Amino acid sequence: MGMLPERFVERTLADWGEVEGGALCASLDTPSTTSIRLHPRRWCRWEEAERIPWSPFGRYLSERPSFTLDSQFHAGAYYVQEPSSQFVAHILADEPVEGKRLLDLCAAPGGKTTLYSSLVGDEGLVVANEINRQRAAVLADNVRKWGVGNVVVTVEEPARIAVLESWFDVVAVDAPCSGEGMFRKMPEAREEWSENSVKICADRQVEILREAWKTLRPGGLLIYSTCTFNRMEDEGVLEAFLAESGDEVVESQQIQVQDAWGIVVGTVGPFQTFRFFPYRARGEGFFAAVARKSFDVGGRNRMPKSRRNLFVQAGRREDEELQRWVVEPERMSFVAVNDTYYGYDASQYEAVKTVAESLRVVASGVAMGQLFKGRLKPDHALAMFCGLNREALPVAELSEEAALQYLRRQEVAASDFEEGVNLVTAEGLALGFAKRIGNRVNNMYPNSLRILNL
Repeated sequence: MGMLPERFVERTLADWGEVEGGALCASLDTPSTTSIRLHPRRWCRWEEAERIPWSPFGRYLSERPSFTLDSQFHAGAYYVQEPSSQFVAHILADEPVEGKRLLDLCAAPGGKTTLYSSLVGDEGLVVANEINRQRAAVLADNVRKWGVGNVVVTVEEPARIAVLESWFDVVAVDAPCSGEGMFRKMPEAREEWSENSVKICADRQVEILREAWKTLRPGGLLIYSTCTFNRMEDEGVLEAFLAESGDEVVESQQIQVQDAWGIVVGTVGPFQTFRFFPYRARGEGFFAAVARKSFDVGGRNRMPKSRRNLFVQAGRREDEELQRWVVEPERMSFVAVNDTYYGYDASQYEAVKTVAESLRVVASGVAMGQLFKGRLKPDHALAMFCGLNREALPVAELSEEAALQYLRRQEVAASDFEEGVNLVTAEGLALGFAKRIGNRVNNMYPNSLRILNL
């Protein structure tokens, strides 16, 4: 591991003093912690592993396994997520977010997005935005693997998201930063760091917060976070934001943390702040702050003018075919976008439609698949969907060895499959679809997701 940047060390000692700053710098040369977050609806072999105290579904692992060669990883039984960033679950623990709208403004690769999707529930909605299209594709893949239908993935500048004025109940800004908190986990972050990048990031973070604030309804909750240590990108950004909008920001309810967790709790005006140092808390570097938008702020829930009408409601015959593939068809609304059908929870259909017709969307709801002569050719997303009706098709349970062959898109034994489309599972967890035609099996696992490194 390379040396810490000299100016980083100097700034850290200036920010935190010789004792705290020295301990922080020393901790960045110690091994990082491996942890995961369990899927709340799926079985996982690590359910009994050591718990992360601030994350109900977080687990510490004693060693880092080969996640790529674990079928449960590909089945979305867990998400590999470092411990500190899972603290947002604790921030929202007493906030009534179920059924609410949440904006995850800087969302890729999707760790917090999938966490938020579990918290808001099937009747809630998460709009997960990522400005970079390639990173947005990774985000969409991770959301699809998580098997939820309550996420819309968009690719927009924060200023474009602001057309949804006063629209969200919770806005989370996990801001792009200089990445000092990753110095232990990702040595390359040390080489990329510079004082100039800190300043550029801080200026950009204030701009992002300014646009994010517009989308939050009066009384709504703002969560700001970074994975960096310096005050300029953390407290400094909050101070700059408060200089502009301070009269609109009020304290949220106090979030309690236990001393044993090692989290440094503070305040910046009405913001309650939480700082994770690796030598204190068991995780990587992380900073989070939370406050509420005043109920007295003017503004209204503004519905932007639609730019286009994308959705075509499914007809009665199409509905009948699509409904048999889900366990709660009465809760679903089905629409066609071009030649693919999508399913949405009926309670959020109009909200999804508003987003899809106002912003650039790369993924939303559950991609059901395409209809040919009245029969559904299912999309991979439907295999991963937690609401899939497994009685709609045969289920082929594979051994771990055969499952890895399937995930590599290699040939699998036809004897494990019934004629036609099968749901492929391992340890009862869905991996995807395959179609048996006579003595041959067509592997329907997406080529873009196949295991390459063995």
